[in-house]
Amino acid sequence: MLAVVPVRDGQLPLGGAEAVAEADGHALLVGQDCAGAADALAGVGRSLRLAELPPFAPAAWSAALAPLLAEVEIVVLPASPDGRDLAPRLAHLLRRPLLAGAVAVRPGRAVIAVEGGLVMHDVSVDGPFVATLQPGVRGIEPDSSIEATVDVVDLAPDRGGPGAPGDPQLVELLPADPATMDLAEAPRIVGGGAGLGDAAAMDELGRVADALGCSTGGTRVITDWGWLPFERQIGTTGVTVHPRLYLAFGVSGAVQHVTGLGDPAHVISVNTDASCPMMSLADLAIVTDAPALVAELARRLGVAEDA
Repeated sequence: MLAVVPVRDGQLPLGGAEAVAEADGHALLVGQDCAGAADALAGVGRSLRLAELPPFAPAAWSAALAPLLAEVEIVVLPASPDGRDLAPRLAHLLRRPLLAGAVAVRPGRAVIAVEGGLVMHDVSVDGPFVATLQPGVRGIEPDSSIEATVDVVDLAPDRGGPGAPGDPQLVELLPADPATMDLAEAPRIVGGGAGLGDAAAMDELGRVADALGCSTGGTRVITDWGWLPFERQIGTTGVTVHPRLYLAFGVSGAVQHVTGLGDPAHVISVNTDASCPMMSLADLAIVTDAPALVAELARRLGVAEDA
């Protein structure tokens, strides 16, 4: 099994490290500054191959990669935007089935999540296949004893590769809007819980999140109450996220919620209950009234409703 991980400017995509871990540390990193991305796989990667390629062009990339992957039994990519673009093209050129949205990949089989993650299909495959692995479902546990071997692969993208349609021309690259982007891909999230007290405080928290350039999420309780749309629910019955920063306001930290948080680099929790699970998970725990702090933040950021 080999993980193929698209790299942009030395940054691993969402779920990139998990795909490498699923392939037992064997990976091909493709894109720009792959060496920088390899550094982020310390304790995860065992055998890394680096291939520098021009800016992302799925047709050209897949045409260049297909000959290199012809003898690989299982190719797994992260189900990030670039991974989802590249996987079907590779499957087409390699003439293999594509198992999209897997939560586990094993020799000869994969577990596929359907119906919004409510149903799991155990799919058996007789022969080679390509799969995409959903970010956030596997997790990683770096092992400091693992030392990766690194090799450089020289690839020449072939835009006229057989069976590869032409790549679209990039007209303009727009940054993602934190308010509308897929919560699973958001790097910074402000989350609200029942401790906010009412829907008005949740609305105000949304304005604070916008001012801070963060996405807004919440617990199941507040989506059940209608304070947020269900697609903004974080947890095992909602969206699994993996932010670099998570700010929790009035979130107690029920297990169904925190197991959907992935492994945030930084967690800040605001709650009146200093002993609740969310506070014990936080890098910075602030014991205070969450709605009052939200109101003060809104005032200072100039987004208070009466400002």
